[in-house]
Amino acid sequence: MIEKKDIKSFNETKRVLIKADDFIYLLPHPELRDWISNYTITFPHSEMMTDDYTVIPHGSATLVFYCDSSGMHSDLFGPATKPIKVGKKANQCTMIFIVEFQPGGLPVLVDVKQKELINKTIPFAKINKSLYRLIIETLNNSCSIHQLISNIDKSFLLNQNLICPLELKLSIKKIIATMGNITIRDLSNEVSYSERQLSRIFVQYLGMSIKSFCRLVRVNKAIRLLYNPNNSITKVCNLSGFYDLPHFIHDFSSVCGRTPQEYRNNMSDFYSEIAKFG
Repeated sequence: MIEKKDIKSFNETKRVLIKADDFIYLLPHPELRDWISNYTITFPHSEMMTDDYTVIPHGSATLVFYCDSSGMHSDLFGPATKPIKVGKKANQCTMIFIVEFQPGGLPVLVDVKQKELINKTIPFAKINKSLYRLIIETLNNSCSIHQLISNIDKSFLLNQNLICPLELKLSIKKIIATMGNITIRDLSNEVSYSERQLSRIFVQYLGMSIKSFCRLVRVNKAIRLLYNPNNSITKVCNLSGFYDLPHFIHDFSSVCGRTPQEYRNNMSDFYSEIAKFG
């Protein structure tokens, strides 16, 4: 199994999104990047995150393998529309390996209905036992991060089971490009697909409506703007494309469980997606 010291020796710079002494974010194989946003390897400790550390919803599934005092385990976090507090459990682990899927990426690689996973956490062994065993074996037997990531890539490349509709891929890119500020009608016209059919494939592949996904994208964009101390709350509201400040505060609070100002005051307690909407 890999150790914390292996982070420093990993030298494939083209795959590194960000790294420090105790964590590293890595890009997957190029052929997987439409479906997987990034891999994360973390060696947690109490100084890294508080027990209140909370993941902000981003409309995508997340696969987590973690090692604690009782061994190696794995959970699949379905597409979330609500914040998830993970700090207390993470701080009991010695190592965590995370697969962050792109919006709609999970069903291409793992045969499971997205709508049934919304805001749920399920042991991954119950979803795909063979892939679970393969990844556990890879994690236990890898002696370097290069070996680990190469074998994880191979596992997912062999497990592609669906062809994602081009209209969905184009729609997701358009929503992200417009920071979620696009109507269903305009989106339908952009990708030359009926509103009804477009809504159907969003539920099939993302587990949520187009409107819900647009709101998550808009709020995550606002979060990135909040990290700039020169941006006032009103300026963030305007730059994010919200109708007015009350609507911004309402939507932000609904997604994050905090007002924009409360989020800004406690940023170290939150994780927002760095690779999808940054």
